[in-house]
Amino acid sequence: MTLLVVVNNPTFSQKDNSDRLIQLSGVVVTDGEVEPLPYTTIFDKTIRKGVIADYYGFFSLVTKPGDTLFFSYYGHKTSSFIVPDTLTSNRYSIIHVMQKDTLNLPQVDVYPWPSREDFARAFVEMEPYDDALRRAQRQLSGESLAFAAARIETDASLASGYAMNQLQTKIYTQGQTPVNNLFNPYSWAKFIESWKKGELKRE
Repeated sequence: MTLLVVVNNPTFSQKDNSDRLIQLSGVVVTDGEVEPLPYTTIFDKTIRKGVIADYYGFFSLVTKPGDTLFFSYYGHKTSSFIVPDTLTSNRYSIIHVMQKDTLNLPQVDVYPWPSREDFARAFVEMEPYDDALRRAQRQLSGESLAFAAARIETDASLASGYAMNQLQTKIYTQGQTPVNNLFNPYSWAKFIESWKKGELKRE
């Protein structure tokens, strides 16, 4: 379906109608939502040349009266438009509406087992397994991460981060008394908790 919009320009006689050129511009939209269809292919079958619409579905090409244009877009039915041979202006605009090409397939149910009996037998005979998720949860536990972190050597990125933290602390306390963790209640609470857990014993 195409809506034709005529732009008035100097007219021509009917005898020159077959040889004159027409600047045809327009927008390609989808039916229903009336949204532009970006990068739609517009092919002129008569002169065997075509163009591609832009992101907003706009296109423009030079045609002749009577040329047949084909519009194609993925997921939509290919449609055609014949340039009228009764037009008298050399510039025209159209709004071309394309219909969606929808196929309704019958419903298909997919089951992992052929029957209920096979499922019951597989469920009963199933053995506990150690899948990747359980292994990942065990390896990413707090104890595993702390164990790995205690054995990682300091690299350039960690040293740089530590230096930046020290610099930020110095800037934060500039003009003040430096922070002393001896009077930090959080540090004392952490120390007492570690002492109760026995983490301060010598190995």
